[in-house]
Amino acid sequence: MRSTLDHERERHLRREQTEAERKLWWRLRNRRLQGWKFRRQHRIGAYFADFVCVEAGLVIELDGSQHLKQGRYDRIRTEHLKHEGFDVLRFWNDDVLRETEAVLAAILTALAPHPPSGHLLPASREKETAKP
Repeated sequence: MRSTLDHERERHLRREQTEAERKLWWRLRNRRLQGWKFRRQHRIGAYFADFVCVEAGLVIELDGSQHLKQGRYDRIRTEHLKHEGFDVLRFWNDDVLRETEAVLAAILTALAPHPPSGHLLPASREKETAKP
């Protein structure tokens, strides 16, 4: 269960976004990425994920230069998120800022095995033609 401190921490992280987080959030928010619902600074266990698509089980983490010195921590964090049932994509802030379209393409590739909610079943015409 989430506490008041969790909500305060989430709000603080949202207010203090990096430029890369702001840029990517603009592209992910309000189901802008092919109808996928993303949350930002969402708590999963002991960690706050930068971005998460709960329905696809996908966490997106943006890393700045401080992550060069905390590789062990990042590996532990990634393993925890995987244990919670999430796939994890990591991008450098510079890549988000300079290669935004490539980052979005990588995210869409990771989402490909999971149809967005509301599109779980094929159209009836497709269903009929899929029979052997």
